[in-house]
Amino acid sequence: MKSLVFSAIIATCACLHAAEPTAQEWKAPDGTVIRYRWSAPEAPEAGRTYPLVVFLHGAGERGDDNKAQLRHGVSAILSGARAIDEPCFLIAPQCPSDSWWAPIDRGTMRLSSAEEPNALLDALVARIDLLAKEHPIDTTRLYLTGLSMGGFASWDLLGRAPGKFAAVVPICGGGDPTLVAKYKSTPIWVFHGEKDDVVPLRTSTEMVEALKKAGGEPKFTWYPEAGHDSWTAAYQDPKLIRWIFDQKLAAKDPG
Repeated sequence: MKSLVFSAIIATCACLHAAEPTAQEWKAPDGTVIRYRWSAPEAPEAGRTYPLVVFLHGAGERGDDNKAQLRHGVSAILSGARAIDEPCFLIAPQCPSDSWWAPIDRGTMRLSSAEEPNALLDALVARIDLLAKEHPIDTTRLYLTGLSMGGFASWDLLGRAPGKFAAVVPICGGGDPTLVAKYKSTPIWVFHGEKDDVVPLRTSTEMVEALKKAGGEPKFTWYPEAGHDSWTAAYQDPKLIRWIFDQKLAAKDPG
């Protein structure tokens, strides 16, 4: 019953706040162009900082229109945040149609180049760092999530910037289990569909098992009847939205 009420609230919020995140573009010093959508709190309060959600889309939303990446996830995340009174910033970059966020070995369904330079993800991290200087962003509350190709990229980016994100939510993705020691202490909630015939459930299972073996405590939700689309149920889950915004990095010692 509570989930139904929460879903109704999300739908109402979506109707009341239908404006799309604005289209932005940024060129990194190396020439890499990041096209992204940007959403900011509607009425920011002076002196207050806000969390930033980084959303990475799937392969079907690649392109150069700077719009397709809004197809899944973004609206649900923003509406869910409003429903629990958590105003936030959100960045949703778009991967070019001829690229992948992160290379994948199709045989093992694991990340294949997670320890090599990645112009797109490196530029994204650089842009996030600049945005944190330009806007009242709480750098102890940076949240990362992605689905499918973006789920793989979430694991990849987590390894490239360990300690940067307060929470990470990879959905129907996979990573490199040999690298989990880098981020074993990061709060991670993994989602997958048991009947996924695009990215098999084992890609998430092996990451969760590796994290636990390394001493991590990841959360793992798999939907017995879901196929590849496990993101709709995940992003509409009020427990997930609340959990994300509850996570916060420990304050750094100024000394």
